[in-house]
Amino acid sequence: MRLTSIAAAILILALATYPALLSLSARAAATPQGAPRGPMGPPGSQPNTQQETPPPPPEPPESQAPIGITTSVVNVFATVRDKHNAIVGDLTQDDFKIYEDGVQQKVAYFYKEVNMPISLAMMMDTSGSMYYMLNAEKDAGSRFVHEVMHHKDEAIVMTFDTDVNLLADFTEDPAVLARAIHRAQINVDASGIGGTGGTIPQRGGGGTNLYDAIYLAVHDELGPEAGRKAIIIMSDCEDNGSKMSERDAIEAVQRGDAVTHIILISDPRATEGYGGGVAQSLASETGGRVISVHNDSSLEKAFDVISEELRSQYQMGYYPTNQNRDGTFRKIKVEVTRPETKVLARRGYYAPGH
Repeated sequence: MRLTSIAAAILILALATYPALLSLSARAAATPQGAPRGPMGPPGSQPNTQQETPPPPPEPPESQAPIGITTSVVNVFATVRDKHNAIVGDLTQDDFKIYEDGVQQKVAYFYKEVNMPISLAMMMDTSGSMYYMLNAEKDAGSRFVHEVMHHKDEAIVMTFDTDVNLLADFTEDPAVLARAIHRAQINVDASGIGGTGGTIPQRGGGGTNLYDAIYLAVHDELGPEAGRKAIIIMSDCEDNGSKMSERDAIEAVQRGDAVTHIILISDPRATEGYGGGVAQSLASETGGRVISVHNDSSLEKAFDVISEELRSQYQMGYYPTNQNRDGTFRKIKVEVTRPETKVLARRGYYAPGH
């Protein structure tokens, strides 16, 4: 009796669903294979047989658009040394204070950066005043890129004299960079040594186009890169041919969120002695350091100091209380509460414009 009832129920269910199956089969046959299908409606909804205009794409949530416009995080990299000039590497977020235009800011994040990738611009002065030091520059620079370059780091090699030349574009291979460094020659156009000439028109009679080189390095190369960015310059910093000014060079580095370290090579046989002040301005305004060298051994030590600083930085970020998008320069001051310490960090940044 139970089997008979079950069989009857199955037969009734099949007869009830047969017309629906026929309708579904007919609609499927009318749809070409591979044609796009509309979105599936919620369970129980009736299919709409009339052709409708697709709805416009949804607007992004209101919270997405303003975030990138009204809140821009400011990154600050800092190196701290004690009174003996040794790196201080055990500080915490509570040890730092950041001020923007004199107003203390709330630190949003804090890291001790050792292995964060970095983009470097190695810049070599190849004017006549570097004649006696160029070979030492090549040897020390080659050793530096082999020692400082870590996984995902990248660097370029540029030379400057009466022109600005790119000898190696961004690469992670220290061997490629070292070969480019060793191709540098005094006052030789880059086309003859496997490089690319600069793009800023040069004035006649110049011999060291330092400011043009810095501008090109940031504007054409480092600017689009993300993360940590540093320029390392080997020069006497006595510019006598650039179209750009010293202020132009500093502003370019600041807008590019880079730092400038300068290895000041002073040769009394070939320099006039005013480059020291220029070097201090270029480095201090961007959060870098000047190291004066006079011989081969001091040149190697200078690279060791820079390498140590690049791998011993604290990274901090804050959302500025001044949210005006006015394109103005904002001064940054970083303080450390621990006594007898010195902080090396950039002095400011340009706010985004409208």
